[in-house]
Amino acid sequence: MSFEFSIRAACLEDAEGVWRLQSMPGYRHGTLRLPYPSLESVKARFAKPDPDQIFLVAEQQGQILGNAGLRTFSGRRSHVGEIGMGVHDDHVGKGIGSALLAALIDAADNWLNLRRLELTVFADNQTALALYRKFGFEEEGLLRDFAFQAGRHADAMAMARLRRS
Repeated sequence: MSFEFSIRAACLEDAEGVWRLQSMPGYRHGTLRLPYPSLESVKARFAKPDPDQIFLVAEQQGQILGNAGLRTFSGRRSHVGEIGMGVHDDHVGKGIGSALLAALIDAADNWLNLRRLELTVFADNQTALALYRKFGFEEEGLLRDFAFQAGRHADAMAMARLRRS
């Protein structure tokens, strides 16, 4: 039996579902988000979307199971995009991250003509590291004491995927 869900652009009505994701300990552990986000802050961000960002959600029967964003840069970095994403604690390993990342890469390669996609990921997040490697991201460097996470300073890995022309 396959696990079915859809990938689509996020909309204002998704704010509460994304807020629920951001409130999950596993989801939050892999991000730079603080605990106890307010629903109002998430709604405010959804009310004023960034025109230089693609924001997607993975949905199953009205429930948000994951989200991902691609932010583009301008000027001399107009060929670069930055990715961030997360998946529902109870649905890791079901293909949601792969589907979200594939959709962002398609947009980057085939619609935005981006040459470089970059991200940072906590160095101990083996699940995420494996996902990014599967899609051609390579480690570019270790960022020591990158962020304070769960009571300690944690390292992160800078990763990038270069599209060869």
